[in-house]
Amino acid sequence: MGKIKVAFFSDLLVRNFDGAVRTMYQIIDRIPKEEFEYLFICGMPPKEDIGFEVMQVPTIKVPRNENYEMSFIPFFKNKLRQKLKEFQPDIIQFASPSQLSTFANKYGKENNIPVVTIYHTHFISYMQYYVDFAKFLIPIVERKVAKIIKSIYDEVDAAYVPTEEIRKQLLEKCNLKGDNIRIWARGLKQDAFDPAFRKENYFRQFTQNDKPNILFASRLVMEKNLKLVAEVYKKSEEKGSAYNFIIVGDGAARKKLEKWMPNAFFLGSKSHEELSTIYASADLFFFPSLSETFGNVITEAMASGLPCVLSSEGGHISFAEHNKVALLCPPDNADAFLNAFEQLLKNDTLRTNLVKNALEFTKTLDWDALVDAYFDDIRKFVNN
Repeated sequence: MGKIKVAFFSDLLVRNFDGAVRTMYQIIDRIPKEEFEYLFICGMPPKEDIGFEVMQVPTIKVPRNENYEMSFIPFFKNKLRQKLKEFQPDIIQFASPSQLSTFANKYGKENNIPVVTIYHTHFISYMQYYVDFAKFLIPIVERKVAKIIKSIYDEVDAAYVPTEEIRKQLLEKCNLKGDNIRIWARGLKQDAFDPAFRKENYFRQFTQNDKPNILFASRLVMEKNLKLVAEVYKKSEEKGSAYNFIIVGDGAARKKLEKWMPNAFFLGSKSHEELSTIYASADLFFFPSLSETFGNVITEAMASGLPCVLSSEGGHISFAEHNKVALLCPPDNADAFLNAFEQLLKNDTLRTNLVKNALEFTKTLDWDALVDAYFDDIRKFVNN
């Protein structure tokens, strides 16, 4: 038998663009090339050679997120079919619900090819941020998105979701049948994040003061609950500016957030090496997003020995138990977050216990084991 051929569809394959793409590259960088042949079909292609053929498809800009382009293939489907006919895939994988994934799903069913997907992006939770100009439309759009998600994910042979909480939300909000949903968590580069990377007074070069440093690290896009980030900052300022708010990352909403948080410290995008020091040197990690399927930045902060104050909604609540691994706050309650900051900074025992438990959890996150399990499943689908 020759190599197993995988046709991999993703709107976006720019390394380190976001957490979803970083997860994809954990697989891509570990492909056993002696056993597997991949064809990557994408809208925003890699900027480097990834060792396999890449076919780029047309894209359109996404409204209110100018850094992102979505595949647009109504007039490109014949070329895709021809390419797939030449490649003869044994299995198809797609990344996120889109025109591209709908095409991939349909092609697989028409040609009796197994289709799998790893669930990266919880689109149904985004509507409140991108339809906020007409709030009465949010429930209508959410129902429409739920139907689209159901039409796609009910059809695949396996849908890998990162946490039990996301599985539960998909079943409840999208009414998925659920018998094809499998839990496939996220890993952590164990040597990249560690309390040992802490540098005392690291942030003083930016802040010129000795206030506690509250870190928010993420792509700066509205679905990360940035309005709540700004509200917590504003209330803190009104109470006397007890903290430095350190913002790491970049994105379409950066200018807006800078306007909302004029005295915060925006450090921009950072390399993994710089992030290792930034995480370990901060005093608290603040992340109120409720749209995470897993929360890679959360586990990076935990592995760095940084106590976390998080939203009480999102995929991360499957592992971030309140008062044991992190403090969880309602995602619309700025005062609750400020109270949690104060509680953690004053209670050494609580802070120590959270850090200890979080470190123990992150030691269990093993990318090698997760990717091995993924390839084992691919082999089973092809060989059965």
